[in-house]
Amino acid sequence: MEGITDTVLMIRPHAFGSNQETLTDNAFQSDSAEGQANHIKEQALIEFDAMVEELQKNDIKVIVVEDNPEAHTPDAVFPNNWFSTHATSIVTYPMRAASRRLERREDIVDLLMKERGYKKRYSFEYMEEEELYLEGTGSMVLDRKSKVLYACLSQRTDIKVLEKFAVLQGYQKIVFTAVDEDGKRIYHTNVLMAIATDYVVICLAAIPDEAERREVIASFEKTNKEIIDISMAQMNAYAGNMLQVKSKLGEKFMIMSKSAYESMSAAQIDQIRIHNKILTPGIPTIEKYGGGSVRCMIAEIF
Repeated sequence: MEGITDTVLMIRPHAFGSNQETLTDNAFQSDSAEGQANHIKEQALIEFDAMVEELQKNDIKVIVVEDNPEAHTPDAVFPNNWFSTHATSIVTYPMRAASRRLERREDIVDLLMKERGYKKRYSFEYMEEEELYLEGTGSMVLDRKSKVLYACLSQRTDIKVLEKFAVLQGYQKIVFTAVDEDGKRIYHTNVLMAIATDYVVICLAAIPDEAERREVIASFEKTNKEIIDISMAQMNAYAGNMLQVKSKLGEKFMIMSKSAYESMSAAQIDQIRIHNKILTPGIPTIEKYGGGSVRCMIAEIF
């Protein structure tokens, strides 16, 4: 398995805004000012549609699903947290915020099961009753080719659920603690690192424990990944929240936001361009009030 896909699913948001439930542990997210709600929703839709168009223009298949207008789901634009797809199965996950649990949709699961031919569906949401969470490929960054998963533990990423997933899907797990410049735990692994077929973009400074950092680096060396190390400031600009995909003809692209691209040095960009082309959709509203970037907006369909 190459580990990257030419088909993705994205949710077109209708209730987008700053989620008060998730502000407490997402340092990347900003609260919205009073009276801005409608403007923020409108801007998020403009950014979303432009990003979909850019992917489609490059022959990347995008399955666009409209947000459920009857549910208040301000983070619905980030579907990679509630489900992931694999060679023969779909997995759904336990979400920490009650409002985010409403994002799980059986109609989407049924559609994918029918159209893509997945044989099994595994559900971990029952673990919400024990207050144990694992928020999909936000909590885990998967090296699908080498069957290694990377995860920084947080309130949204519990080791017990992580172990269940690793056993179920046959992954070796590399677990560590990651913090921002204020010493606060980073809420999702995919804001500090992104795995591509031949390289990894990661903020090594966010892993304070030397032994854990050495283990992560050793794993990259073992799986033949070139390391592109980003700074804390670049991580805060979402330079770790990227995703590599391919076109229908197999051409590789790294998708990163405009803010992520502009934070990176010419040398870092050159390193990435050796391996693939780069797409840079601008999504400043979604980043500011959602606390996530392009990787969070994309659910990979394998």
